[in-house]
Amino acid sequence: MIKIAVPTRQGMVDEHFGHCESFTVFSVGEDKHIIAEESFTPPPACGCKSNLVDTLVAMGVSVLIGGNMGQGAAEKLVQNGLTVVRGAAGAVRAAAEAWLAGTLTDSALLCQAHDLHVCPGH
Repeated sequence: MIKIAVPTRQGMVDEHFGHCESFTVFSVGEDKHIIAEESFTPPPACGCKSNLVDTLVAMGVSVLIGGNMGQGAAEKLVQNGLTVVRGAAGAVRAAAEAWLAGTLTDSALLCQAHDLHVCPGH
C-alpha cells in the first residue's frame, strides 16, 4: 500500500511544507485508487527542524506531494526514503489523484528563503 502525505490548508495544497495547518494522508490500494484518508496537525516548529519527517515515516508515508519547500526539507525527506513531488496546487485529493494518474511530476521548486536557513515566523 502507498501512503501519500499532502501539506494542507483549508482543504487545499499548502504552499509552505513546514508551516502548514495540517497534513492529509491518503492510503492507496493496489489499483492506484485512494481507499482511506486521515489528517494530523504537524509540530509547531519549522518542518525541517522538527520531528515531522520521523512522524511521516512512522505513519508509512512514502510520497510527499507539496507546493514548495526548502532544500533541507526536500533532502531530509528523500534521505528517509520518501518520494518528493513539488509544484502541486489546488485541492489536496485532486493533487494526489493527479500524481497517481501520472499527470503531476516534481517541479524541483525550492523555497529560496529556506536556502538561507530562514524559516518565516521564527
